Amino acid sequence: MQVTLDVPEDISRLLADSAVALTRVALEALALDALRTGKLSPAQARRLLGFTSRYQMDGFLKEHEVFLPLTLEDIRRDAETALAFSDR
Repeated sequence: MQVTLDVPEDISRLLADSAVALTRVALEALALDALRTGKLSPAQARRLLGFTSRYQMDGFLKEHEVFLPLTLEDIRRDAETALAFSDR
């Protein structure tokens, strides 16, 4: 789906250097809001933003200070993975 926004010229120049950059700024803001409100999962937001790896998404989230909640199961799984690699 294509979405068109009408942004006053003076404000658009404050937000981005070009129409292409403004489109990206708007898309990132949409993804961040959807993540914060739980409307999108990190995987869905990653797809929306066109990131090819989870690491790109993690960096994007860190850059924008978005920290996703961790469950006890997430922490256990990460600990098991770390321990498995430490035995090598």
